[in-house]
Amino acid sequence: MSRRSRAAVARSAGGDRTLTILLGLVLLAAAVLTLLLGYGVFGSFRAQRPVIDPILVAWTSSHVAATRWILIGAGLVLFLVGIWWTLRSVRPEPRPDVSLSELPGERLTVEHSAICDAVRHDAESINGVSRARVRLVGSPERPALRIALTLVEGTDVRDVWADLDGRVLARAREAFAVSALPTAVRLELDASSAPTPARVE
Repeated sequence: MSRRSRAAVARSAGGDRTLTILLGLVLLAAAVLTLLLGYGVFGSFRAQRPVIDPILVAWTSSHVAATRWILIGAGLVLFLVGIWWTLRSVRPEPRPDVSLSELPGERLTVEHSAICDAVRHDAESINGVSRARVRLVGSPERPALRIALTLVEGTDVRDVWADLDGRVLARAREAFAVSALPTAVRLELDASSAPTPARVE
């Protein structure tokens, strides 16, 4: 599955995974280095020395104010990094506007809400579809669609898919001037249209 197709299915967590892997590798390297140092790989003298170098302990004891400000600065940096990471993870997924102009010096931008409304209107005109929800994701250069269709009881899914791909998505691809438009489609059954079971007393 390509990156554009994955963007249509779900929000990408590649950045979070990359940061987590890098942090894990750094901690793993520190742990391995500590173990090697403790087992005397770098010499028995180094293995017997305290974890914190006595020279560093002496320096921090003689420069209490500087040590305090260094620790406060490091804490603030870690706090800001944590806040940035949290905000980046929980921020709403971007809904890009799409530029349809290919001529130099001209810019024709269509808002994502207008695109979603047009696709939703086309999808709801399909026979057997009672409601449609559309969301445009990805980037302005590489858009992708997420469509949720609510079907009426007894609707032929194959006919709905053929009409969706052959008419609705074909018009969207033509509007975007692209040969492929990654789309994730979710089908739901309209519970209100389902027959009510008979009650036996």
